[in-house]
This record gives sequence, structure tokens and C-alpha cells, in this order.
Amino acid sequence: MDLHRATRKAALGIVVSIAAVLSFVAISKAQEIIGTPGAPDARRVIQGLQIPPPPDQFGGKIERNAAQSMPFWPAQISPPEGAPNVLLILLDDAGYGTNSAFGGVIPTPTLDALAAGGLRYTNLHSTALCSPTRAALLTGRNHHSVGFGVVSEQATGYPGYNSLIPKDKATIARILTDNGYTTGMWGKNHNTPAFQVSQAGPFNQWSTGMGFDYFYGFNGGDTSQWQPGPLFRNTTPIYPYVGHPEYNLVTAMADDAIEWINRVNTLAPGRPYFIYYAPGAVHAPHHPTKEWVDKISSMHLFDAGWNKLRETIFANQKRLGVIPQNAELTHWPTDLIKKWDDLSPDEKKMFIRQADVYAAYLAYTDHEIGRLIQAVKDSGEYDNTLIIFITGDNGTSAEGGPDGTPNELAVFNGVQVPVADQLKNFYDIWGTDKTYPHMSIGWSWAFDTPFKWTKQIAGYFGGTKQGTVISWPKVITDKGSIRNQFAHVNDIAPTILEAVGIREPSVVDGVAQSPMEGTSLVYTFDKERADEPSHHRTQYFEMFGEYALYHEGWIAVTKVTRPPWDVLGPVNQDPANSEWELYDLSNDWTQAHDVASAHPDKLKELQDLFWQEAAKYQVLPLDASVATRIVVPRPSITAGRTDFVWNGPLTGTPNGDAPNVLNTSYTFNATIEVPDGGCDGMLITQGGRFAGYGFYLKAGKPVFLWNLLDLQRERWEGTQALSAGKHHLQFDFKYDGLGAGTLAFNNLSGIGQGGTGTLKVDGEIVAQKRMEHTIPTILQFDENLDVGSDTGTPVDDADYQVPFAFTGEIDQITLKIERPQLTPADEEKLRAAMQMKKASE
Repeated sequence: MDLHRATRKAALGIVVSIAAVLSFVAISKAQEIIGTPGAPDARRVIQGLQIPPPPDQFGGKIERNAAQSMPFWPAQISPPEGAPNVLLILLDDAGYGTNSAFGGVIPTPTLDALAAGGLRYTNLHSTALCSPTRAALLTGRNHHSVGFGVVSEQATGYPGYNSLIPKDKATIARILTDNGYTTGMWGKNHNTPAFQVSQAGPFNQWSTGMGFDYFYGFNGGDTSQWQPGPLFRNTTPIYPYVGHPEYNLVTAMADDAIEWINRVNTLAPGRPYFIYYAPGAVHAPHHPTKEWVDKISSMHLFDAGWNKLRETIFANQKRLGVIPQNAELTHWPTDLIKKWDDLSPDEKKMFIRQADVYAAYLAYTDHEIGRLIQAVKDSGEYDNTLIIFITGDNGTSAEGGPDGTPNELAVFNGVQVPVADQLKNFYDIWGTDKTYPHMSIGWSWAFDTPFKWTKQIAGYFGGTKQGTVISWPKVITDKGSIRNQFAHVNDIAPTILEAVGIREPSVVDGVAQSPMEGTSLVYTFDKERADEPSHHRTQYFEMFGEYALYHEGWIAVTKVTRPPWDVLGPVNQDPANSEWELYDLSNDWTQAHDVASAHPDKLKELQDLFWQEAAKYQVLPLDASVATRIVVPRPSITAGRTDFVWNGPLTGTPNGDAPNVLNTSYTFNATIEVPDGGCDGMLITQGGRFAGYGFYLKAGKPVFLWNLLDLQRERWEGTQALSAGKHHLQFDFKYDGLGAGTLAFNNLSGIGQGGTGTLKVDGEIVAQKRMEHTIPTILQFDENLDVGSDTGTPVDDADYQVPFAFTGEIDQITLKIERPQLTPADEEKLRAAMQMKKASE
């Protein structure tokens, strides 16, 4: 190119650049352009009211030839200059009095350090349950507003309870992603409908469909930390624990998040990120490593028992200033939970073991979170990282029952394991992968000190109050201070948006958005506004038909009619007419004194306000049922189907999308080809070590096995190994009960009944026996239905280890379900029985 032509080209570039700037005048009114418009490195900070934003106008020049044209690149969307990284941490099933930052005896040095450099919030509340809290947290709305009145596994066909986050309520992840953030999530999701978690999708309600660029975790309510499942990277199932007996998800997800931070910082330095870090800890199963169990056990934190523990925590809380000096320790419910001194030596020994393992799980998790935060420090970005650490999604869980349990699934199926059996069979392996454990309710109540009640209870702070720490070294200068303003998890999304300087969108994907219902906490970051009255003046609570209304320092609460560990007992059929209590929180921070009789007008004011809020936020209809909701039909890929066919191996179908063989008659047929020399392996299985069934060949013999909550196994087995060639195997089960249809009458006698199983080979009966009882409500939460191998844990460790792939050939496996049908006569009998029961009560 000669000098004359080069000069002409430079001049043309100047003209085009000027034209490009002029063409961007209208757009620039709604956004900030950084750099030269049209250049490859140009960025724009959008106004954010509409996401995704309208496309850039082309500001270049197009002629017939490229030589006479000028390119123009759309500007990359960027967050506001100086926007911080955001690290949102949410623990699971940990009450106010668990961790050392809020007076607990369990050492949590990572949280303590954050609190020393940031702010402790003493009055932030959850919804009292897992999925609902997470939905409110991520959307900035109330849990019923986004379809999560209960956990996803209990969804029902009402707008406030269907587990479907609507399109007019975008998540904080979606908003940040569309404003230029890189976003990732680790751990427990629990906001994907349980009936949409198969590999058939749809995926729009998965984490990656709700705004996250990256997901590493699980979609259900809980999972084993030793053999987590179904575990996903984005939407692909992964099995990293296979062949690695030392694997634990608590460490693995920290490793993955640290690797992700280093990767995005290397590839896109300067671009802020949003991390939502939600470990399964400390939800059951309690699965710490032996190192941490030994460390906590050596500290003897719980030898004095749960009553003394409450006193210790209460004194610590006053010393730290995380409760007022005039706060009262609420009474111990002797009508529900024994005092420690009344326990037998065996009970004390077992219960201390349970508490040690729970505490080790929390301490271990805090340590791994510390590694994650250290990675942020190592990157040099800690000062401009907003960290929000919420120490639980609800109060400590009491779902282990009075004695605790080596298998949480047993409790949800109405079975308690006596302490004597726990000591004999599970003491030494408590917390290992051979247990799915949960501690006694005595510890649960103590870890919610100084409050009453636990997880599931929406009106009392033992169920809802979550110690929270917020750290942002660049902005928060009032380090180590305490904030007492009333707040709710729906305040977190608005807080993040204000902190990063991004507006709440009015339109997302063409859908008008409903406003967020929480209020920002950014005003509390200012030392001068430390005592400013809360901006969150009114908040309703509701869970399982129990409810409350907070308003300007008062809270009206309905009395508890069902302890949270009684998940299968009779339920209140008229929750709308529950008895109320009233508490003046300005003088009674722990809800120790009911003043309803002294303030009837105030109670009436709050009652009326609750019903207004309930109508506004889709809380109705009230429903007090718990575990029985699990068996309610939902619109899964199996809904309405009775016949299923597998023409070869297929693994990884989760419970919510698998055919349900509980409380029904069913028949499995398997046509297989046995090679010369015989074969072994799994044909079809659902569930695993703690509840499930398996149909397989062992030493060439056909076996059908039911694992009844790891407490009993029922086995049908052929007498001879199968010869080479094609064979037809059948397992037929005839159920004795009336099935789940009886739940319509609040009658549990139709579920969990027995039946007769028959195993046939090529039409000949080879085994037949009666099973006196079946599993009534649910198989193992974190296991799949697998054909051709087993992806989780074995239904019988003595028979095989995973993956136990079938070494023959599966031509076809079929399942036919024959659900019991209630005849008019059956319905009339049930109605009469229910009327008699009600009359007797």
C-alpha cells in the first residue's frame, strides 16, 4: 500500500468512527460505552431495564467490496466499572446456635474471620424449609410467589406450590449474567421441579436454564457426600467417586469452584463473577471425613448434654452481643424431649456420637469454604468481593426423631430405629457411607438456641432465624459490628443488585417482570445508619399449614399442631382456623411470652394483615400435610403411564421421573441373552443401600431383592444358574393394600402394606414369598433408576459393588403397573371410617 492510499484509508477510518459515534447517540442515552464504538474491545454498560438488551445498531459502513467498507463490532456487555465479585454462601439445616460466630460451640474459624472483618446480622429470616428459602433467595420474591410453598418433591397443583418459577420473576443469576457477570453455582440446587430432572429435560428450570453459566451439584433435597447422586456438571451426570473411596463432595465442590475461579480469572481478567455456593452440609446425611470426626470428638463438646449445651450457647451469645442482654432462654419442652439427665447411659453414648458427627460435618464444611475464600484472596480480588454468608436455609432439622436415625429414609417412611440397635449396628460407622444418619431432636432444639422449635416451623425463630455475615472490605468499614434490622432471604437479591450498581429489569425475554418483594440491605453497610429502622416492615411466613405475620416489631403466630419429626401422623384438616399467639419482639426477642390476651386489637390487626398477604402472594390453599404429599401424582414423564419399556441399558433416571412401584401391584419382565460361560450383573434397579430394589443375576442365578430401609432385605432367588441362550425372567408382585388413593381420605392404612412376590424363569416359578410390609412413601432420595448397571450404591453390598454392569445382553425389559383402584364401596367404607375417627377425637 502506497503512502497516498494509506492516508486516504486513515481519513476514511476517522470519518467512519465519527459517524459511528453519532449513530450511537440514542443508545448511549440508555447505556455507557467504554472504548471506541465498533472496536473489538468496546464494551457497554447497559441500563438493564430490558434483558437481553436490544442489539447494537451497526455503526460501520457496508459497500459492495470489503476494501471500501468498514467493520463495526457490537460492544460486549460489561458490568458497571468497579462492580464487585459476589460470593453468596448458603449452608443447609443449621440453626442460629450452631456456629461459633453466633455463640455456638462448633468451631467455624472461616465464618468467625469474615464476621471480624464484616458485619453480623442477627435478625435475618428464612422460610423454614429448603427449596422455599432458596427460591426466595435467588428471586428476591416470597417463596409462594415463585411456586415454592414447599420443597420440590412435595409440589402440588396450585400456583404457590407447583415448584415452577414463573418467567416474570427472573433470578439474580439471570440478571447478573445478562449484565456481563460470569456466574456459577455449586452444591444443592433444589429449585428444579422433581418431575423435570431427567436427561429428557426440559432444562429451562435447571440452574443453567435459570441464569447460571456453570453448575456443579445436585438437584434434590439431599445427597450422600460419599457417593453423591445424581451429581451433574451443567446438565451432564457425572460419577467422580467411582474408584475413589476417599472422595467426599464437601472437598470436591470446593476444588471445582477454586479451579473455576482460577480459570475465569485467567481467561477474562477483570470481569466480575457471581458464585452461589450451597453445600449439602449440614443437611442429613451427615457425612464428614474421619479426620474431622476424630478432631471434634477429642474436644468433648457435647459430653454435658443438650440442656447444658443450651446454657453455654446462650451465655456465648450474650457475650458476643448477637442476642440482647435482656433476652430470655426459652423453655425446654419436657413434654416432647427428655432432659439429658433423664437419659440412660446408652442413650447418652449414642447421642454424643450423633452430635460429634454433625459438628464435624459443619466444621469440615467451614474449613473447605475457607479454602474457597483463600482462593479469592490469592487472586488479589478479596477487597472488592461482596461475601454474603447465610448460615442456614432453615433452623436445625428435627427430622431424625427422638432417637436420631442411621437412615434418614426410615423416618420419612415412618420407621424409628431403637437406640439399642443403633449402638449395636451403627455406632462405629456413624457418618460413613454405610449410614445415612440424622441426629436426635434434643440436639436440634439445642442448636436453635435461644429460640423455640426447629426446621419446618414457620412462625417461631428456631425455624427461621439465620445468623448471617456480610463482608466487603472495600466498602464496609464498620468491621466486626452487628446489625439487628429485621430482614428476610428475599432481601438478598435486591441487596446484590444495589451493591453492584445494576437495576432490576422490567422486561426479561419479552416478559414483563413482577417487582422484587424484598428490600435492599445496602443501607446497613453504612456505619452512620447502623441503627436505622428496618426497611423490611412486614413479612408473612407459612409452612405446612402453620403461619405467622411479622409487622413492625410484632409477630402473630399460629400454635404448632404437629411436631416436625412427625411426618406421617394425622394432620390438621382446618389449618385456616388455627389458634394464634402474639409476641412483642421489642421487649421479647426470643418469643418467650405470648401476649395475645393482653393485646387483642394488635392480634386482630396482624391476623387481618396475614390474610391480605396470603391472598397477595399465592399462599392459599393452606395444607398441613407433609410426607403424604410426596406420593401425590405430578406431571412427570411417567404421569398417567402404566407400561414402560427399556430396549437396552439406560442409567441415571432420577426418582422424580422414574415409574413408582410403591403401594401398587407390578410386573417386571426381562428378556436376556446369556453367553457361553454364564453372566452376572444388574438388569434394573431403583434406589440403593438405604432403600430400593434390584433385579439382577448373581453367580448366574436370577435375584429380585427389596432393600427395606437398610433394616431388612427381602430376597427372591432362583435355584440354578441360567444356561447359555435366551431366557425370559419375570418378577410379579401382588399388592394387598388400597394404595395411595386412600390418601384422599387422609387414611394411611392403604400405603406400606404387604404383598406376594413371584419370580419366574422361562414361565416356571423358581421363588415365591410374601412380604409383610413395603416402603410406603419414598425410595432413596439421591439414587436413580438404572438399567444395565448401577450408578449409585448397591441395594445389597453382600451381593455386588457398583457399577455391576450386566455381562450378558438385554433384549428388553418391561414394567407393567396395576395401581389399586378404589371402588365406590371402598370409598364409602373409608368415609365412614374417617367420620368415626373424627367423632371419637
